[in-house]
Amino acid sequence: MLVTGRMFQSVRRYALEAGLDDPVVCYQGAVVAEPQSGTWLRHVPIPLDLAREAITALHDDGFGMNCYVNDELYVAEITPEARRYADFQQLELRPVGDLLAWLRDPPTKLVVIDDPEELDELEARMKARFEGRLYISKSLPFFLEFAAPDVTKAAGLEFLAQRLGFTRARTVAFGDGENDVELV
Repeated sequence: MLVTGRMFQSVRRYALEAGLDDPVVCYQGAVVAEPQSGTWLRHVPIPLDLAREAITALHDDGFGMNCYVNDELYVAEITPEARRYADFQQLELRPVGDLLAWLRDPPTKLVVIDDPEELDELEARMKARFEGRLYISKSLPFFLEFAAPDVTKAAGLEFLAQRLGFTRARTVAFGDGENDVELV
């Protein structure tokens, strides 16, 4: 069973190649989907007003971001960081100009890619500002991720455990980021 912070379209091809039939947990737990059919069983996006508030706060702090809507990757403009990320994940980048003006649907998550020390400072500011309203974590030293407040990989796995009839106590987990701690 796969539990990942990656987009469904990014992980789906690997799940299919591996012959996995079980649903996968994606987007830090915001999405649980079936690789074979592509059906989403769970989707917990960031509420639109809250996403707009976060985008404004990040812009005011001088940061751009990746915005994930309907399993597509949107950016205001194609930056070197966005290009490297999209190339690494084998994804198409969709530049839209002003994200705030463009955004009509609640995003599944937002990700800021930057220098780890800059992100440490940004993380502290954003956690203070959005405490209890957004789940904020560093999945890698240079990725700061924003999701709905009740989204974690553990919550996605719990949804799947209830659906498939097992307990999380009967699982084994490993990971390398802050966003993996809840799985243990």
